[in-house]
Amino acid sequence: MNTSHLTRRIAAAAAAVVLPVSLGVLAPQAFAADADGPFGPGCAAVPAEGDGSFDGMADDPVATAASNNPELSTLVTAVQKAGLVDTLNNAENVTVFAPTNDAFAKIPKADLDKALADKATLTKILTYHVVGEKVDKAALADGSFKTLQGGTLTTDGSGDAFVVNDTAKIVCGDVPTSNATVHIIDTVLMPK
Repeated sequence: MNTSHLTRRIAAAAAAVVLPVSLGVLAPQAFAADADGPFGPGCAAVPAEGDGSFDGMADDPVATAASNNPELSTLVTAVQKAGLVDTLNNAENVTVFAPTNDAFAKIPKADLDKALADKATLTKILTYHVVGEKVDKAALADGSFKTLQGGTLTTDGSGDAFVVNDTAKIVCGDVPTSNATVHIIDTVLMPK
């Protein structure tokens, strides 16, 4: 593979928003040595082509790109029910901590259904996952960030292993879209 082709692939990888994260099969990821690109074991699960690939999502704003990823379908449904698609797509330089379907599956079904049916509660939970500034890997080691919901979330870790609020692991982080940095997480965060 020539350097030019590799550079284009890495650049395309850095432009993606969401990743089909298979939490059951987390292979070692290929971007560990690239401090400026996506990191984490879940990054290896990105398909090589199609709408859900790095290339397919490279130019999309965050909510649109998420809709191309079947592993984030519950998040997409929640964002739609809360009426936040335009808000997220039009935001600039935000950071989204995006829970996978498996993260939502940890919530008892009755509780999840109740939250999905209550727009005010749903909006509060979802906006707690969004920070109004760019938060990249360098800021995750010992971070504290105000969310759009008004609360604060914390991050801690080192290398390629980071947690949010001491509960949610970042399975693939530093994934940019046209308007956001995304960290894919394995647990839904609850506002404090």
